[in-house]
Amino acid sequence: MKTSDFDYELPESSIAQTPAEPRDSSRLLVLNRATGNIEHKIFRDIIDYLKPNDLLVLNRTRVIPARIFAKKETGGRVELLLLRRRDELTWEALVGGKGLRVGKKAQIEDGPQAEIIEILEGSERLIKFSEPIEPYFSKVGNVPLPPYIHEKLSDPERYQTVYSRDVGSAAAPTAGLHFTPQLLDMLKEKGVKIAYVTLHVGLDTFAPVTEENPEEHKIHTEWCELSQETADLINETKRTSGRVIAVGTTSVRTLESAASQTIDYRPLTVHRLSSTVSAFSGPTDIYILPGYQFQVVDVMITNFHLPKSTLIMLVSAFAGREKILSTYETAIKEGYRFYSFGDAMLIL
Repeated sequence: MKTSDFDYELPESSIAQTPAEPRDSSRLLVLNRATGNIEHKIFRDIIDYLKPNDLLVLNRTRVIPARIFAKKETGGRVELLLLRRRDELTWEALVGGKGLRVGKKAQIEDGPQAEIIEILEGSERLIKFSEPIEPYFSKVGNVPLPPYIHEKLSDPERYQTVYSRDVGSAAAPTAGLHFTPQLLDMLKEKGVKIAYVTLHVGLDTFAPVTEENPEEHKIHTEWCELSQETADLINETKRTSGRVIAVGTTSVRTLESAASQTIDYRPLTVHRLSSTVSAFSGPTDIYILPGYQFQVVDVMITNFHLPKSTLIMLVSAFAGREKILSTYETAIKEGYRFYSFGDAMLIL
């Protein structure tokens, strides 16, 4: 297995620059893993593929308005992109500007002062604010869009899911952007159960794998949580032969991380506990490559992912590499829109 095995050519015109309106009017490619059959639908048609007693699992993380501009003591402009909060005052951040060494300070207009207290990898710095930054987000924060989106977003809420709640992500869980409150209500009326997890998405999610052998890639770590209520719903769904439907790769990673907690790794044996998943909270660095045996996820809803990314490797593990690449080729020919604001896939 090579990283180049997960590469494909995408015309720039296929990269979605603006979201579909309304949300559930985006296109939906339905892939049957068993037969390889492909159907072309509209996202709201997803209700036809979900059944009573299925469990839809949504990631309710909310994107931080984490792009903040400040001025150095010399008057130069500094751009801060907050990545992860370490404590009340301290954040890991990407910093754009010159001469940003330890001890350098920058003032946020109508906000606190930021001081660089540690140099991390590349342009990452550890920043300490003079007071908590969160209360200033509404005034000074901008939602960070991926670098392949060049058009300004007229409504920042359009880069949030309608069910977002837990602030902490540097990027949106984009498979969830297609849902509307009305569509969720219709699914509930049909008998589809809904459960929530939280995984705070890091920017490393979008980074390509640069190692020739993907197994040598150091996967990023993200914080996630699966509550006891959600664990109970999953276990009940499995006991009653329902399907667990993960919305997005972030939900997949959370579910499979929680499942790994229920395996007792003893010498030469693997003993599975009575439950499929247990409540889980903490960092996860689960790395899903072809050959991985999924423990929880039965169906996946996902967008179209970047070449040579850990995300296309994950969906290839779920549906098969050749099948995914062939499906992507079909999607390009059929004019599907790719990446964060693009169209969706339902993988059965």
